[in-house]
Amino acid sequence: MKKRITTVVAIFLAVTVTYQWGRLAELSSVLTLVGEANAKETSEERKYRDHYYPGTEQLAPDEMRVIALGTGMPNARMSQAGSCWLVELGNDDKFFFDLGTGCMEKFSVMGIPYGAANKVFLSHLHSDHYGGFQSWWMGGLVAGRRVGVEVWGPSGATPELGTKYAIDKTIEALNWDITSRSGRLPSTPLETKVHEFDYKAINAVVYEQNGVTVRTVPAIHAIDGPVSFILEWNGLKFVFSGDTTPNKWLMKYGKEADIFIHEVFFTVDDLQNRFGWSLGASIQINLLVHTAPPAFGKVMAEVKPRMGVAYHFFNDFDTGAAIQDEIRKIYDGPITLAKDMMVWNVTPDTVKAREIAFSENSWPVEEPGPDPMVKFPNDFGKIRRQKWVELVADDTGTTVQKTQQAITDQLMCGAGNGVAYSPRIRHSAGNGPVTVRWSHPSGYAPNQRG
Repeated sequence: MKKRITTVVAIFLAVTVTYQWGRLAELSSVLTLVGEANAKETSEERKYRDHYYPGTEQLAPDEMRVIALGTGMPNARMSQAGSCWLVELGNDDKFFFDLGTGCMEKFSVMGIPYGAANKVFLSHLHSDHYGGFQSWWMGGLVAGRRVGVEVWGPSGATPELGTKYAIDKTIEALNWDITSRSGRLPSTPLETKVHEFDYKAINAVVYEQNGVTVRTVPAIHAIDGPVSFILEWNGLKFVFSGDTTPNKWLMKYGKEADIFIHEVFFTVDDLQNRFGWSLGASIQINLLVHTAPPAFGKVMAEVKPRMGVAYHFFNDFDTGAAIQDEIRKIYDGPITLAKDMMVWNVTPDTVKAREIAFSENSWPVEEPGPDPMVKFPNDFGKIRRQKWVELVADDTGTTVQKTQQAITDQLMCGAGNGVAYSPRIRHSAGNGPVTVRWSHPSGYAPNQRG
């Protein structure tokens, strides 16, 4: 009896092992086929996750990534910053189109060094399109940017209404900020080149490097000066309207766009009911300053982009639905009603729209290029010397006039930790010794030299 039971158990175990072995072989075969299929899909037609996780997807050589960092209005709100679009290309180039108020908070989560995104094209000078310049310019310095920045933007009807004037005066207004950091941080990242071009130029090339061409056409918005941009690279075409009413230049030169970002404003009903505007003002702003939803549909129907993107409105569950309804009366092609932190991957085969998954608790990432801080602290006084020195009268009331240049590099280099100490000079009557007292911002005085 026991022998029979043992035999049955042995047969059962043998059958079971043989079955499972076959299953494993089958599973191994399936996994091999899946791996081969994934490799084939990766090389021929990329598969994307449902969400984009910054820093996890390397662009293909023929791929463009467009990120919405700001899609809103001059009115500040948590969910939507002012206009800002980051375009990343498969050749590693990165460009901002507009730097609207609040956009740098969104950029900070992308895990991109400031020095790798140091070029911006400004469509015009409303605050919701360039109000984030200060955060980009000075914030990038503090975050470790090691290179200067470049700005492309239109002229105005007068020099005082042009991009160069605006940038120069913005930097001038930051004088206290700049002065307070002088000697503490390197000055190279503050170097700013402004390329101002004629706002009336039609399809004119304003940038051409590394296989990338950016052209400009006039836009119709508020007063003279606004423009729209067209970027072309590696057979792909990106069009950005900035703020404008529909116009012939953009519809002519924006054709065959792979992704066409065009502003659209609220419905007349929402302008009256949500903003409290009169009927006349609501119609006027939609017809003469911005683009009404049906007009957006008309532009898309004329241009026929692979993907149309609407922005420049508060995209809520009720406002967005009303805008889409009016657009669909005119145009039934592919569109996206943009929100902040959306991304579009553009290849010759597909245009994929997704949302971005991110952490709000972001830190600056390592910057490319040589680190200018390696000169600190020993040579920091030579990098950018402060222009002032406080002179303290002695007991007899005698003050000896000394200039900053009279303080030697040896005296200036004893600060340590890259922090500049402010020298205070006391001179006795006659030809007595000069006493330099170093004062740290915290009040700590590390040494005295005579």
